[in-house]
Amino acid sequence: MSLWIVFTLLAAFAQNVRSALQRGLAADLTATGASYVRFLYGLPFAALYLFVLLQVTGESFPQLNTTFLVSILVGGAAQVVAAVLLVRMFALRVFTVGTTYSKTETVQTALIGFLVLGEVVGPYAFAGILISFIGVIALSVARTAVTPKSIITSLGSPVALMGLGCGAGFAIASVCYRSASLALESSGFAVSAATTLTGVLIWQSLIMTVWLAARDRPSLVQSYVRWRPALAVGVASVIGSIGWFTAFALENAAYVKALGQIELVFALATSALIFKEQTNRAELLGIALVVAGLVLIVI
Repeated sequence: MSLWIVFTLLAAFAQNVRSALQRGLAADLTATGASYVRFLYGLPFAALYLFVLLQVTGESFPQLNTTFLVSILVGGAAQVVAAVLLVRMFALRVFTVGTTYSKTETVQTALIGFLVLGEVVGPYAFAGILISFIGVIALSVARTAVTPKSIITSLGSPVALMGLGCGAGFAIASVCYRSASLALESSGFAVSAATTLTGVLIWQSLIMTVWLAARDRPSLVQSYVRWRPALAVGVASVIGSIGWFTAFALENAAYVKALGQIELVFALATSALIFKEQTNRAELLGIALVVAGLVLIVI
């Protein structure tokens, strides 16, 4: 099995664990504040991981360049904007429509990766991305009253535009993180990925600290008061990020993000096995499509 697949599966699983841990902070923090602890408490572990890698591999700290710095600044900011849009959609009653449009992230990643890095997606992989995308949409609306017609007719509405913007933000971030890792061409993939991750977390922690200080000071204070559960979120988050960033350093970001959709299957499996929740036909169809698409991508 290719290394990028292993790291992507690790990332998807760790992200599922992180999401579960973040729910425990929901009582004291806003969704934006809960996202903040991912960056703040993940940063020390990312720096430690980079330090250990440098000692084990014997490599020197990479020589940073303009492409690297621009990529992490744009990518880190794009991810924060996408996260804010996602939080904003949570406050809207038509949240499902917005999140459905945000699932275009994988398709947008393929397009942006081609425009920025010139990376072409093969025909089987492109078919896999489209099939898994349809499966993700089916999973998104499986337990709602949203219909394909309502999704199409909502195109151009504010919530649809926010959803598309959210997907674009995450897509831009993914491509930028790959670009940053590739820019450190004198280093091995693990060290370049760890350097990119550490740089991004420094930048995102700074952005979010300023944002919360200006807009949501109680959540900023609580993120320090509740440091123990926040630390657990940070650990799970950085494990997932190590998986994502290493996979980006190894393979086309579109493939990585598409395969990462297996996180939805993990989430449904958790709800069925642990919480004994029933899975309906639409969800089973969605799972089948996601898995079929991912098999094509892996092949």
